[in-house]
Amino acid sequence: MSAEILNGKSLAAEMRTEIATQVAELKAKTGVTPGLGVILVGADPASTSYVTAKERACAEAGMYSQDVRLAAQATQAEVLKMVEEMNRCPLIHGILVQLPLPRHIDESVVINAIAPEKDVDGFTPVNVGRMTIGETCFLPCTPHGIIQMLLKAGVETSGKHAVVVGRSNIVGKPVAQLLMRKARGGNATVTVCHTGTRELSAFTLQADILIVAAGRPNTVTGGMIKPGAVVIDVGVNRVPDAARPGGFRLVGDVDFESAKERAALITPVPGGVGPMTITMLLHNTLESARRAAMRK
Repeated sequence: MSAEILNGKSLAAEMRTEIATQVAELKAKTGVTPGLGVILVGADPASTSYVTAKERACAEAGMYSQDVRLAAQATQAEVLKMVEEMNRCPLIHGILVQLPLPRHIDESVVINAIAPEKDVDGFTPVNVGRMTIGETCFLPCTPHGIIQMLLKAGVETSGKHAVVVGRSNIVGKPVAQLLMRKARGGNATVTVCHTGTRELSAFTLQADILIVAAGRPNTVTGGMIKPGAVVIDVGVNRVPDAARPGGFRLVGDVDFESAKERAALITPVPGGVGPMTITMLLHNTLESARRAAMRK
């Protein structure tokens, strides 16, 4: 058996076409152009590449984007000042502070400074709390993208055992919350594994749906996967590869070659979850603009 590939790139392209249409309709009806403000501190290559991709996606969707790039030595006060300016700016409906921030800046302080109504990453305590109790809010982009992938692929989550490997605030915890919700794409029985979990395979072998966001290559191999499971690989890791132009290649947290022989459905890396993350950011920014237009 070889797994069917769950192609996030094609799904993201389909959804972005729909978003662009809805952006044009919002402009025509209300005169409001959805706007995304991005703050990047430092010049980390991966973060810079990601921010550039987000800006390109905004342009393709017909959205306005404001890009603020600060030196790695920027103070916390300088970053907070930019956040506050975007909080007040009527052209900005969503604010994204690219993580990670330099070590001398307290990420929680910066994230907490973002107005909840512009928190399109879904990271502020207000939105996290609303998500946890099932209220309307901006959902974190990567977890939301994962749920959309499962829905679009026709994967039944209700009553299934979902195992999440990783407990980060960005992916592991929120995707577990979403899978537990009494809603479409939820209603699953969820187990969360992490660095303190003993005998990881004892849990992964039980998973009907396995979501791996551990941040380490080959955390899960084929022998750790229940035959016929759905495998969502969130990891993006650089590993040395002299045969590639840059001297490296991207791999996930799952050993793809062995896993695809056991799974029924699996996401590739790259081209799986990654494109959906930016797509859901556009989705949230559009929704924020709609809400702003209604308040006018």
